[in-house]
Formats: sequence, structure tokens, C-alpha cells
Amino acid sequence: MSAFRDFLIREWTPYGQLSEEQLSSLELHYELLVRWNQRMNLTRIRDLSEVVRLHYCESMFLGLNLPKGRLDIVDVGSGAGFPGIPLAIVRPESRVTMVESNHRKAVFLREAARDLPNATVMSSRAEDVSGKFDWLVSRAVVANQVLELGLSKRVALLVTNSDLSQLPSPERVVPVPWGAQRVLALFHVEQSPC
Repeated sequence: MSAFRDFLIREWTPYGQLSEEQLSSLELHYELLVRWNQRMNLTRIRDLSEVVRLHYCESMFLGLNLPKGRLDIVDVGSGAGFPGIPLAIVRPESRVTMVESNHRKAVFLREAARDLPNATVMSSRAEDVSGKFDWLVSRAVVANQVLELGLSKRVALLVTNSDLSQLPSPERVVPVPWGAQRVLALFHVEQSPC
């Protein structure tokens, strides 16, 4: 068993079980991430334990906290595929659209999502995306701007406690088990532009 797989299983077991297929898909994404990260800056986090906790487990934790059933989800500012790729893997009944304005990162995302039938990639600025989604998810972007996009009335943001203090009051805040001061903030956005 690879170190990635072993550590992921240990970290995730208190929250759920991953199938062999899900583990394989997550491991393939990790291996691709490591290879591509040598040529371009996809993530500054390189320590295996931090990658597993802060990228994979945090993304899957977000998936656990969304309503059950089929959802149409948009991930704004996907970067290296977080939370979009793990979310698509642990929520195969849902459709995940990853929006990334950086063309090189979008190329990586297309390669990473190649074998995920429920994941698509848009190389575009989020402001240029049209359509409505059941949920908008995001991390590592300017949270206030994400709340104003109007792509969904339901928004889930992975942020720090200090970021949270700069935002409107969320409907619910769930502490994230990994990473100091990390929370999942769930919003219901009243005014969505048409």
C-alpha cells in the first residue's frame, strides 16, 4: 500500500469509508499532482501529511456536509482540483463543474478529470460563467467575490476563522478537523443576479 493511500485511509476512517475505486482515483490524482507540480506551481503544500489533510480530507469533508442526493455543483477557482476532484470522487451521483481562469491549471484539471464522468472543466473567469447550480463551492479564493457571483443561492466555502470574520453571517459553520483555524461556512445567498 502506498504511503498516500495508507495515510488517507487513517485520516478519513473516522468520517467514512472509501471504496477501492475511490481510493484508486484519489491516488491517481495525487500522483498526477506530484508530477505536474514539479513543472508548474499547482500547490505550495508538498508534505504528504499536509497534502492529505488539507487538500483531500478537507475537500471530502465539504462533500459530507452537502445535502444527500444528486447535486449540480460548481467549484470556483479549482486550481489543482480542490475541492472539485475529491468532491467528484466521493459524490459520484453529483455533477461537478470546475472553473479555473489560469489556462495551464485548467489543462492540468482536464487531465486529472479525464476518467471522472461526473466532472467537467471550464477554462474561464467565474464572472463569465452562465447557468445556475445547486451549490457553489470554493477555497483559496476571495470569499466575498465568490458570494457575489450569483451562480447559486447555496454556497459552501472552506475558509479560515479570520476570513470568516470578514464575511456576512453564514447559515452554518462547521469546524474542519484538519488545519488550524479552518472552517466550512455554508451560506444561503438571498439576492442572486439573473
